Amino acid sequence: MSGWVKKRFWTEVSVAKVEDGFAIELDGRGVKTPAKSALVVPTRAFADIVAEEWRAQSEAIDPTSMPATRAANAAIDKVRGQMAEVAGLITDYGDSDLVCYRAEGPERLNALEAEAWNPILDWAAHRYGTRAVVCHGIVHAPQPAVLLDSLRADVARLTAFELTCFHDLVAMSGSLLIALAVIDRFDTPEALWAASRVDEEWQIAQWGSDEEAEALAEGRKRAFLDAARFYFALHSAG
Repeated sequence: MSGWVKKRFWTEVSVAKVEDGFAIELDGRGVKTPAKSALVVPTRAFADIVAEEWRAQSEAIDPTSMPATRAANAAIDKVRGQMAEVAGLITDYGDSDLVCYRAEGPERLNALEAEAWNPILDWAAHRYGTRAVVCHGIVHAPQPAVLLDSLRADVARLTAFELTCFHDLVAMSGSLLIALAVIDRFDTPEALWAASRVDEEWQIAQWGSDEEAEALAEGRKRAFLDAARFYFALHSAG
C-alpha cells in the first residue's frame, strides 16, 4: 500500500517486529510510506502510537488526525536522505535564539521574559560550559562560536526519527535551546511551550486575541507537544 488511502479497507491493525524495528500492518500487510518504503519505526512504543492512529480511522481516512504517521513518513522519505541539510537548518536557530532576545520594554514584559527564559539559559550554560549572549531589541548579537559548535554537535547526533521530531520542537517554539531543553527533560514540554509564548501572551493580555490567532496557536501547541511525545516514545522500551 502506498500513499494515503481515501477509505478504510482493513479490519485489524497490528505491530510486527522486523529486522530494522517495528512495522505497522493492516490485516497482515505492511504499510508503505508515500515513497513506497516500508513504514518501519525504531521502537515498539512509537509503533504503538502509529498503529493507534490507524485503528482510530473511520470509513473516511483523515491524514490530519495521524501526526505520528506523518512524522514517520517524513523521517523515512525525507529526513533520512538529507540529514546534514535538516540539521543545518535547525542549528541556524541557535545564533538568534528566541530566549536570547529580550524586549526593549516595558519593564513588566522584561521581568516575565527573564522569569521564563533565564532558567533555560542557566541550564544551557551548565550543559555546554558557555553562557549565551543576551541582548535587548532586534539587532543581531552573535553567539560564542564554542557554544554554537556544541549545539551543532548535539543536533548532529540525532537519528532521522529524532531529528524529525526535534525539527518540529524548534520550528513550533522558535527556539533551539527550548527544544534541547525538552529532549534533555529540563522541564515538562507543557512548561517549555509556555516559555516560548511569553511575548505572544503579553500581547494578548494587552490587546486581546482573535479566533484565527487562537486556532493557529493551538495548532502549534499540539504539534509541539506531539513532537515531544513522539521523541520520548523513540526512547521508550514500551
